[in-house]
Amino acid sequence: MNSFLFAVNAVLPIVLLVAIGYALRRAGILNTHVAKAVNKLVFRLLLPCMLFLNVYKIDSIASIGFGYIWFSAAAILVIFAVGIPLCRLITKQNDQRGVVLQAIFRSNFSLIGIPLATSLFGEEGGAVATLLSAFSIPLFNVLAVTCLTIFVDGEKFNLKKILLGIVKNPLILSIALGGVFLGIRAILEKHGIAFRFSDIKPVYSVLEQLSRAATPIALLMLGAEFELSAIPKLKKQIILATLMRVLAVPAAVLTVAYLVGGFTGAHFASFVALFASPVAVSSVPMAQEMGSDSELAGQLVVWTTVASAFTIFLFSFVLKSAGIF
Repeated sequence: MNSFLFAVNAVLPIVLLVAIGYALRRAGILNTHVAKAVNKLVFRLLLPCMLFLNVYKIDSIASIGFGYIWFSAAAILVIFAVGIPLCRLITKQNDQRGVVLQAIFRSNFSLIGIPLATSLFGEEGGAVATLLSAFSIPLFNVLAVTCLTIFVDGEKFNLKKILLGIVKNPLILSIALGGVFLGIRAILEKHGIAFRFSDIKPVYSVLEQLSRAATPIALLMLGAEFELSAIPKLKKQIILATLMRVLAVPAAVLTVAYLVGGFTGAHFASFVALFASPVAVSSVPMAQEMGSDSELAGQLVVWTTVASAFTIFLFSFVLKSAGIF
């Protein structure tokens, strides 16, 4: 029951914020035009601030092994590769194929991954997940740009356009910038200089405020664009993509990790957070910006979020029963 309540508490705030956004639109306070404009703000400013700080706030990577990171990266790449033919079977529309593929491989790790891993395995779980986020989030975004570009172009592999999309993507740029600042901080510390970017308090405070605004605003706008009437026409895509995201993918990865062996409870907590959490909220503004079906992307965020409350409990219960947690 404690595991179930934890899972519900982890995802219920997301559902409630989406519901509030939907209610605001029904009341005439928000509309889809405003939501699309604000989504641009989220994608180009708020989410980049959040990701920059997520990377910069990593304390130290020296004391943590990298085996689980290589395993996670390999798993993401395999899921991406397997997902390409699957999404072609699920839908015939190119503007939906990239969205479905995102749902299969891309989780909401940047928003709920670290808190989820911390709740599952304490501070050690949170530390492992924090380091993993520095590698998984850039990989997620590079693959997201790649799949949306390929399918929007009618499945023509245009390497130049993909690379330009990656280089110009605000989320990827913010993560890279965070890495640069993290490297500068490490060099300064090596030379006995204790200065940190956070010491520039006015600038750092603004970044933190913008970062905190990213999640609630993105979810409110998602609710403002959500259409219950869209469910019948997208039923097949929603059901299949949701089952892949919250059930099939995490079950496969956790099973392989168990068989491979050598991973601790903290590692498994980060695997649950990375592979069992719902679709990334940022997939909606990214789909909108790159000419894909943002309506389907929004539906998938909502339904994978609701379903993950139960599947996270399921995987937590199984891992605890197996003596891993």
